[in-house]
Amino acid sequence: MAPMQASAAHNVAALLARTAACWPRLNALARGVDVLADYATLARRVQALAGALHAQGLAPGERVALVARNEPAYVEALFACWWAGLVAVPVNAKLHPGELAYVLDNAGVALAFVDAAWASALPVAGIRVVELGGQHYAGMLQHSSALAVHPVTPDAPAWLFYTSGTTGRPKGVVISHANLRAMTLGYLADVAPVEPGQVLLHPAPLSHGSGLYLLPHVARGACSVVPESGGFDAAEIIELVACHAGASFFAAPTMVKRLVEAPGAGALDVDHLHCIVFGGGPLYVEDARAAFELCGPRLAHIYGQGESPMTITAMDRALFADAARRGDNARLGSVGVAQQAMQVRIGTPDAPAEADAIGEVLVRGPTVMRGYWNNPEASAAALAGGWLHTGDLGAMDGDGFLTLKDRSKDLIISGGANIYPREVEEVLLRHPAVAEAAVIGRRHAEWGEEVVACIVPRSAVGDAQAQQALEAELDALCLSSIARFKRPRAYRFVPELPKNNAGKVLKTALRDAIARE
Repeated sequence: MAPMQASAAHNVAALLARTAACWPRLNALARGVDVLADYATLARRVQALAGALHAQGLAPGERVALVARNEPAYVEALFACWWAGLVAVPVNAKLHPGELAYVLDNAGVALAFVDAAWASALPVAGIRVVELGGQHYAGMLQHSSALAVHPVTPDAPAWLFYTSGTTGRPKGVVISHANLRAMTLGYLADVAPVEPGQVLLHPAPLSHGSGLYLLPHVARGACSVVPESGGFDAAEIIELVACHAGASFFAAPTMVKRLVEAPGAGALDVDHLHCIVFGGGPLYVEDARAAFELCGPRLAHIYGQGESPMTITAMDRALFADAARRGDNARLGSVGVAQQAMQVRIGTPDAPAEADAIGEVLVRGPTVMRGYWNNPEASAAALAGGWLHTGDLGAMDGDGFLTLKDRSKDLIISGGANIYPREVEEVLLRHPAVAEAAVIGRRHAEWGEEVVACIVPRSAVGDAQAQQALEAELDALCLSSIARFKRPRAYRFVPELPKNNAGKVLKTALRDAIARE
């Protein structure tokens, strides 16, 4: 088969150009309640930035980092990279300077768009730095440019995403323009439809899921709204939903939980709320029920990875609402079914496992990465047999609904028996005194590993006697719900759980802390 020819139509920046032509006067970008640009203006600013990047000598295919917390200019800079045929490298702005230095060096970044916090502190010399909203940035916006959207082949890299690096060095996931287009179509078909004039809030990082979900919303003419805080604040989100009809946003499960438990949650204007899409970790059944009570049929659950961005399975609003109304806890605790363009199986590349068997989740389809940046060995291992090996453990029922058990590295093996932490966490979270729970394994001389539960209480537990009383209650709860060998052998009460920028609990950090005791 002849290779695909380069075309501007393959470039995801063409989605913005198309919407600007179709809906030039629709609101495109806002901070809080203040509209900053319509689509004609946004496209013109992106084109100017792209032209300025080109004029500065950046060649198509070079890497440009975005190291910034959420702000409206982030959206412009991201699309400008694509418009100019460059590869965007959105980076977690909360990284340690040493971690950031590794990413910038590994990616071979030529220029970095940064926020004020990083403007004078970027840890790698020789990289041109442009502060978003700064004087140099303003000058770039004045560039007189008629630069057309750069032609690319479908498999040209568009987004270089660095994994969290909770075990070893992070790897750069190469996401192509075709991957992002497939993700865009998957969202619109299987997660939630988008209508022109609706709104996408950005309380979650633009360097992760919220930035990826820019694409389907830009493709359909929605307005991107960056909160004044630049992040997630439950009270602020409630106010923004009241001000913006047709509002959607992506949220980590911990953000959904904080929204539901916020003092003013009852004031959430559900008539203005279009959809909350959550993913990136488990939303436990009890929390899912509470979210449904607040939001009604406006919740969608997705499962994806950096290696298959936001697109493996989905449970759209109708499926989630149906499970909640019927009290189907098994389905409510699942991550839905394979998105229409994807194949998902439990088992091996050669044969699927039987229904309900637990095994590694394997995936293939048009959103799966090309591989890891300059890492052929890791790429070959992750894509062995033509399937993405996710490292997640799950089970698929006879109807195709996937339930995640845990990351394979988080599996606890005690006395030869497999213990899946999420199963224990679900039980612990039923106790009214437990706000959050994370279950990990600790080395044990006789059993190999033993179960330790790290608990964030809703209020201070008090003295040793009060702690012992709560531990006894949690033990009794576990013994009434799961096998005795699965119950925690030790409890640790902590003020908070360590989490990464996407809201995932860092169990490696917990295991390290427990091991040092």
